[in-house]
Amino acid sequence: MAGKKIRDVMTEGVELIEPDASLTEAAARMAESDVGILPVGENDRLVGVVTDRDIVVRGIAQGSDPSQTKIRDVMTQRVLYCYEDQEAGEAADDMANQQVRRMPVVDRDKRLVGMISLADIARKHDAGKAGKALREVVAPNGGLAG
Repeated sequence: MAGKKIRDVMTEGVELIEPDASLTEAAARMAESDVGILPVGENDRLVGVVTDRDIVVRGIAQGSDPSQTKIRDVMTQRVLYCYEDQEAGEAADDMANQQVRRMPVVDRDKRLVGMISLADIARKHDAGKAGKALREVVAPNGGLAG
């Protein structure tokens, strides 16, 4: 199955959430879509990602009111992404190196077109490669990330 592109295995139909949305709104959207990460966009530009862990650890555990706290206050601003025309195996290697399990996928104009996860790669491309990447993501020197 070598040669599969990220666009062939990614999850499509991903929507951006605004950085000024509340943590409550983000959590509701995550629950509705059964996801643990949302890309954050402003003015048609990817400016970060927010995970369920960001909401809990950086928001609620710090005593923030989830209905008043904005996503921009807890989101991860360092956006790791990949291009839809990259090889799927290359994305797995990148995720292992960056110790993340999910990444936004953009086109060459840097517009969001989807999300890719190690689970997507395992189901639709190469379970062995995804498993190897996951072992590196959860390695003790990096802990559980992404």
